[in-house]
Amino acid sequence: MDLSSSLDPIASKVISFLENEASLLTEVGAEIDEIKLELIAITAFLEDADSRFVVNSSEMDKQWVASVRDIAYEVEDVVDEFMYHFNKQQQWRGKRSRFFLKLIHFPKNLLVRHRVAVKLQYMNKRIKSIAERSHRYRVSRSELIKSDKQIGGEYHRDYWVKNLSESALFFKNEDLVGIDKAQSELLGWLMDQERQRTVISVIGMGGLGKTTLVANTFNRQVVKQHFDCCAWITVSQQYVVTDLFKSIIKELNKAQVQIDLVDSMSYRDLVEALVNFLQPRRYLIVIDDVWCINLWKDISIALPANMNGSRIFLTTRNKDIASFEFGVVKHIFPLKHLPFHESLALFCNKAFVGKGGQCPPYLESSAIKLVEKCQGLPLAIVALGGLMATKNSIAEWDGVFNNLHQELSENDTYFERLKYISLLSYHDLSCTLKQCFLYCCIFPEDYVIKRKRLIRLWMAEGFVKQSKETIPEVVAERYLTELICRGLLQVVLRNGSGRPKAFKMHDILREFAVSISKSIKFAAKSDGKQVEDDGIRRWSIEAKENEMKGACETALSRVRSLFVFAVDETSNSSFNGLPSGFKLMRVLDLEDTPINELPDELVNLFNLRYLNLTRTQVKELPKSIGRLYNLQSLVMKETQIKELPEGIVKLKNLRHLIVYGYNAFDHWFGPVVPSNICLLSNLQVLTFVDARGNFIEQLSKMVQLRRLHIANVQEADERNLCFAIAKMRRLRSLGLKSCNEDEQVKMDALEAAPPGLEKLVLVGKLEKVPHWFSSLNSLTRLCLDWSRLRDDLLPHIQALPNLGELRLVNAYEGERLDFLEGFRKLKILRIGGCPRLKEIVINKGVMPDLQELFIAECQEFTSLPRDWKSLPDLKQVYLFDISPELIQTICRSKGMDQQTITSIVLSRQEGAEAEFKITRWFE
Repeated sequence: MDLSSSLDPIASKVISFLENEASLLTEVGAEIDEIKLELIAITAFLEDADSRFVVNSSEMDKQWVASVRDIAYEVEDVVDEFMYHFNKQQQWRGKRSRFFLKLIHFPKNLLVRHRVAVKLQYMNKRIKSIAERSHRYRVSRSELIKSDKQIGGEYHRDYWVKNLSESALFFKNEDLVGIDKAQSELLGWLMDQERQRTVISVIGMGGLGKTTLVANTFNRQVVKQHFDCCAWITVSQQYVVTDLFKSIIKELNKAQVQIDLVDSMSYRDLVEALVNFLQPRRYLIVIDDVWCINLWKDISIALPANMNGSRIFLTTRNKDIASFEFGVVKHIFPLKHLPFHESLALFCNKAFVGKGGQCPPYLESSAIKLVEKCQGLPLAIVALGGLMATKNSIAEWDGVFNNLHQELSENDTYFERLKYISLLSYHDLSCTLKQCFLYCCIFPEDYVIKRKRLIRLWMAEGFVKQSKETIPEVVAERYLTELICRGLLQVVLRNGSGRPKAFKMHDILREFAVSISKSIKFAAKSDGKQVEDDGIRRWSIEAKENEMKGACETALSRVRSLFVFAVDETSNSSFNGLPSGFKLMRVLDLEDTPINELPDELVNLFNLRYLNLTRTQVKELPKSIGRLYNLQSLVMKETQIKELPEGIVKLKNLRHLIVYGYNAFDHWFGPVVPSNICLLSNLQVLTFVDARGNFIEQLSKMVQLRRLHIANVQEADERNLCFAIAKMRRLRSLGLKSCNEDEQVKMDALEAAPPGLEKLVLVGKLEKVPHWFSSLNSLTRLCLDWSRLRDDLLPHIQALPNLGELRLVNAYEGERLDFLEGFRKLKILRIGGCPRLKEIVINKGVMPDLQELFIAECQEFTSLPRDWKSLPDLKQVYLFDISPELIQTICRSKGMDQQTITSIVLSRQEGAEAEFKITRWFE
């Protein structure tokens, strides 16, 4: 059961409102103070209780938390309703004199205030009655700890972790699958010739088999013989360092200290005994399940850094811990998910025990579907295999697959261990990060979530804590990094600098997150046919054609966030009649939904923070969009919107304005913006706007921008454009596109680019490489399209220290590109549309980190770079529409018939030094 995460940030929002807007509710000052104090007490209590999460929470606890959560939601409703009416009053204030406003609206204003006062008084009584039923929060810290201990070792978190960890020491070899290669690498580090003390960290998400792998390696006879002494300790989230020292001494059992005296030894005596014993020996210590780096600081004092070849094993879920500078030699082993064939073998070993692990032919397709759901997570495979061992018919197997969500949520017989291990990382999160994680389950299964989209959503929901020193986008990025480091989100795409661009949730983790979210009314999903009004604040609707036409209208009156995902082909009119009952909505995400007209009531959503119309068929925005004065993000990628209404300049809280379409010039085009767009003083992101009118002249006033992309730039704009860009010291991303392919992108008037510029995209003709290119020390991505340079540009950028991705599309008219030196961090190289290019030369030692090479639409390209196979990190080479001679040469080298092959992907086989396999596309 999750506790405090269901209230925060609701309670925080309400408390903040009651503090800041108290003057609006002067009639109920006493009620405001009472509710504020009660909410503070409730939140503090739940945070304290949540930090002592136990597996079995009582039904009384769950009901009490549900009651508290519901009342907090109702207080939020009252606050939002009041602000709704207050907003209407503010809008009238801009149209009429203050006296006339008071004269007309005074009775109505009093009525609203009185209604709010009555509701708050009623809720105050309800809060007190809930508190009285729960003994006014008299469960003290000592009582919580006592109750934890009374539950018993098999349920208490720390005992569970210790027992589960140490049970791995007794697994039989025949029960293990797919560890040979990983174990071979670990054994190499354990017993190499390095004399210094070495720390080996095995990292991976919960249930991946870190402990099992290390335990099996630890138990190998060759390991026991190599080291003078060995010890295994399990740390978990809560630990006492003296207890750890005592455990090590008892494990060693040779420390020249009588075991019965160990428990009475002081901290100093324990450290002294361990150092004296370990200093002359080659020792191996396994520290399993490390959750914080402070553990190393606490324990390393007793583990001497001798020169005897000693080793320390760490297992952890947190990448940051493994990356810590331990002050000694270190190795990091990221444990990967099992490949499918090994996953299937492990599953069959568990599901068909009496049949020698052989799957009957009639169950093969069902077995494959179930194994695919586990996505290579060994703990899930073992648990699911155990469940299926009791089922024999196809109907039973299909029933489990179709109801897997329910099985994972309710079947503790087989899935309790999986659920517990999987959610340990979740329960170790702060309240804020718990909500950020749960929010990801709003997206459908296997959905690839973009980084920037999620960050904007978190901000709109109020999850991101405000900081005077750091903008919220940066704070949210830290949240995301922590979730990734803890293994709760899987990165599926990175940019050239290694920064995550997109990720998804593991299916098993997502199922648990969905279950938690629904239980605390945080979020739920629907097929669009029915949305029940049970207080859930966020709905994810995966709707088919004609299934969302008002069935959920009444339920949406209390919903704060709505996501609509079209799950199959739909008609253009399917979603035109969106429900009208969502006046308090904060988030409306309609990405990829075939809606072509926005509902009239959209402009009444005063509370709306986020609106996403990406890839919809909407052609224009409402003229009165300025009434959405709380809007933070307006996202309209790949739409047909060609002009933004004048009212958009009234969106004073807007931080992200992203709107563009595509045209025949192979790139984006932007809409025309109002003449006074510079009034949006909070804007951080502005993409991709049309440079027509006086936009370039007023651009110099928008010095706060961090990301700016402009279309339809003309040569005559050079001076004003460069003047504006020079003033944008916070700019991180810049994109400029000329009005047509023959127009130059002139940037010579810019003396120096913004110092923190990380991404630069120039689309249009370049006479020469701008002089300031060589000073782009922060640049990670450079894209030059349609530049058609005659002179070699590489000498101007080869020394850039952080360049990770280089894209050249129709950018060079020469026959040869020479990468003679530099490009130390380049990971992705894309070259396309260069009709005269025949070869690329890469000198030895240049671009040592290159991982992907793309060459497309270069019909004269006849040979791959010499020694390209020797690039150590090169994973794939993509070749599209190149010379037939090169295709033929590659096919012959692989013993293949060319036939009609025109495109090839060469992929390095995992673990191979130079062997690449071919993937072909046939016309």
